[in-house]
Amino acid sequence: MTKKRARVAGLAAAATAVVLSLAACSGGANAADPSGGAAADAATATSVKDFGSMDALVAAAKKEGNLNIIATPGDWANYQQIFDGFTKKYGITINPSQDSASSQEEIDAAKKLKGQDTAPDTFDIGSSVAVANTQYFAPYKPTGWDDIPADQKESTGLWKVGYYGVMAVGYDANKIKTAPKTFSDLLKPEFKGAVALNGNPTQAAAAAGAVAYADLQNNGTLDDLTPGIDWFSKLKAAGNWNAADGKPNTIASGETPVLLDWSFNQKGYSTSDTIKGGGVNWKYVVLPGTAYVGYYNQAINKDAPHPAAARLWEEYLYSDDAQNAWLKGGAYPARVDAMEKAGTLDTAEFPGKLDKTAVMTDKQATDAGTLLNAKWANAVG
Repeated sequence: MTKKRARVAGLAAAATAVVLSLAACSGGANAADPSGGAAADAATATSVKDFGSMDALVAAAKKEGNLNIIATPGDWANYQQIFDGFTKKYGITINPSQDSASSQEEIDAAKKLKGQDTAPDTFDIGSSVAVANTQYFAPYKPTGWDDIPADQKESTGLWKVGYYGVMAVGYDANKIKTAPKTFSDLLKPEFKGAVALNGNPTQAAAAAGAVAYADLQNNGTLDDLTPGIDWFSKLKAAGNWNAADGKPNTIASGETPVLLDWSFNQKGYSTSDTIKGGGVNWKYVVLPGTAYVGYYNQAINKDAPHPAAARLWEEYLYSDDAQNAWLKGGAYPARVDAMEKAGTLDTAEFPGKLDKTAVMTDKQATDAGTLLNAKWANAVG
């Protein structure tokens, strides 16, 4: 659940001080048209219309038979359910690799393996890396394109947000009897020695995101995370700071009863048999006010060895089934507003609309990383 914490959009690249071995077979770039018409060029198709129909796209993808994915583990944001749904529906083999790779490592793998059957077909990457590497992407607009907010997609379809994580406060309800309602609550005596982060903010994006979250919750802006660092200094002075690196095993053991982390990680903790087996009743809340989010973008490798399967994968990712699967995994899907309006959203899993969201620009991320490296150790440790 925490393997890819260095891949979070924006802040990840600046806050961190911080191959493939697939068995796929290339299916070629030409997509057969089962209706008997001219063959579509899957490698240049920019929407399902270029195939003539969804049936033609499915036929072309099935002919290829394989899909190479990278840095997308099944226990991340409920991806396993998406894998299972895609394979069951289309019978296409998913070949995963490098589950713990960073966004930049995804791009590096594509460059290294260009022209080989084992190159990645698709990417799941943070915003900074997506914006900086559009030359490696093929434009494609899946069905549901219009439902994706304009600021969450590149206008020609080179990349588009699939889902996003939201910073949240997780806690063991067996120890913390009253859920926190504000950041100020975490300074109260009942949180003595309890509040931890998923890593060090100078090295881990999840932890750096928590500082950004504290900053926004304390009237700061993403131009300057000083209010967030100051808040953690107050947390330490109150005796409520927990220096342990929060992970599933520290939650299960009771070492970190409160943890600031991404919503999809929090959801994974709450459903983990290991954590529940330790007698932990893990819950999490997204506090009112401005929420700090991390976008995860979908893109197709322009040199994908399975170009039709890659495009069918995007069609599936933006379907109601896959979007709801991400929601079940604790992430917010890109089409959430349109699906809620259409009545197709899984309301049982929907935690509710966010008051306001904020995500860092590249400059803000760079400045945040510099500030954290300069001040965090002295302020908090």
